[in-house]
Amino acid sequence: MNDKVPMLQDGYDRLAAELKNLKSVERPSVVQAIEEARAHGDLSENAEYHAAKERQGHIEGRIMELEGKLSRAQVIDPTSLSGDKIVFGATVTLVDEDDEEVVYQIVGADEGDVKKGKISYQSPIARALIGRKVGAEVEVKTPGGERYYEVLKLEFK
Repeated sequence: MNDKVPMLQDGYDRLAAELKNLKSVERPSVVQAIEEARAHGDLSENAEYHAAKERQGHIEGRIMELEGKLSRAQVIDPTSLSGDKIVFGATVTLVDEDDEEVVYQIVGADEGDVKKGKISYQSPIARALIGRKVGAEVEVKTPGGERYYEVLKLEFK
């Protein structure tokens, strides 16, 4: 588990903000809820207590997960990259077999959002693209079947 976790600065900032919120807002809130539920007496049949303890477990688990990712984060600035091969952080323009153009930026696992044109480096499309050059034809095996793309443009922005 000591592997670096590649991500862009934006993704790092979002995870750090979530961690800060969990530690400074959510954790104290759930501790307060547990104290209030304890005040109601018998804990064995106290639904509020059990719900608060379960929520506390989720919060603590997410805090540990975020701290681990942030400690192993390898923040990559796409503007500092160059070359003629597709790598993490690159923005690529593709055309599919229906002559539809799509633009994707290859980002970290927690940053993927296809609607915003950001795909995780672990996705089938990104894995098929990494290492390719402009002009390459790429076959992508997706859950929906095979798709074919041609790389039109490669940018580092």
